[in-house]
Amino acid sequence: MTDAPVQIAGSVIAAINCSADVSEQLSAAFPDLQFLHFPNETELVSRWEKQRINISCIITQSEIIAPAGVSLLGTLQKKKLPVVPVVILCEHANSNLMQVALKAGVADVFTLPFHLEAVQTRIDFLLKHGHLIHNRPQNQQSNLFKEYKTPLGKRIFDIVFAGGALLMLSPVFLVVFLALKLESKGPVFYYSYRVGNGYNIFKFYKFRSMYVNADKRLKDLKHLNQYDKASEEESTDVFTETLCDDCIKAGSKCQFPLYSDKNTWCEKQYRNSKKSASGSAFFKLKNDPRITKVGKILRNTSIDELPQLWNVVIGDMSIVGNRPLPLYEAEKLTTDKYALRFLAPAGITGLWQVEKRGKGEMSEEERLMLDNVYARNHSVMNDIRLVLKTIPALFQKENV
Repeated sequence: MTDAPVQIAGSVIAAINCSADVSEQLSAAFPDLQFLHFPNETELVSRWEKQRINISCIITQSEIIAPAGVSLLGTLQKKKLPVVPVVILCEHANSNLMQVALKAGVADVFTLPFHLEAVQTRIDFLLKHGHLIHNRPQNQQSNLFKEYKTPLGKRIFDIVFAGGALLMLSPVFLVVFLALKLESKGPVFYYSYRVGNGYNIFKFYKFRSMYVNADKRLKDLKHLNQYDKASEEESTDVFTETLCDDCIKAGSKCQFPLYSDKNTWCEKQYRNSKKSASGSAFFKLKNDPRITKVGKILRNTSIDELPQLWNVVIGDMSIVGNRPLPLYEAEKLTTDKYALRFLAPAGITGLWQVEKRGKGEMSEEERLMLDNVYARNHSVMNDIRLVLKTIPALFQKENV
């Protein structure tokens, strides 16, 4: 690309997950620009790879720690797509989240509702001087994603251990596959998004343990909720609304989704509902009819966690590390006090699991501090010691 400024009239803006209101404002502010709208980052990457669109800038309406947020830059880098300015329009931002975004390579962040003139000025500048970003050396791109690379020795240990475990457990996988298929319709696996080392976002796999469309049955089952005996009338709105306020304001799909089969459930709505219920569980049934018979066995034996071995093989996780967190939890842990935990790989088991054994419940503060301790001291030898101490609970189920 030449050093000549980009001509704005010929620029193409990729808009990801932008609400109708935001799209209308942007179109009015840039009448000479061509906007290509994409429902999510996956659609953008797929079309960009196939058609090699000449995109000059990306505007994404997303939280900073989300698949269409800072993780988007890592995805573009892995796919070897052109480096273009990325601007995030989000609901929540603080100084620490801003540092995470800028360190990852995001051009700018604006909170909603944004000042149109400020966004317009910034986009104009980025389009005119985009060559400064395009011409940066490759080793300066997306530093956040390059900084947290798993050491070679640990990576070899992970591949050998996880690969061997998958090979030995292949008969178990086959039995589970057949049992799930025979008992109920739907995919064998499901995933939710989790945040690992360097705030990298990945798909966290498990075996499906519920019937398809299980979340849609909540309204019909609310009378069985163990934590809803006090006021059935007050709980009606909680269980029929599957989007949190942030999702509704965005005017689009869920910004904090848990994925199950072809459905999504808003994690932030879960969290908010839990708070409104004075700390009680969002929805718990003593004999939950949404869980299949096979699923109940998988949960009780923690076999539903075994697909995480595949996460280890493909490099999203390690055998030993800090447990990957849901997006809304990771979003809260961006201060210096807690960000250290993200310097370590995400793992199936870790230091706090060892310390917890035989000591009952452990506070969130204790767990986070132990995560920081592990991040400072992790090594292959320490990982092997932890594995030897926790083999019985290596794949234990944790509510994280």
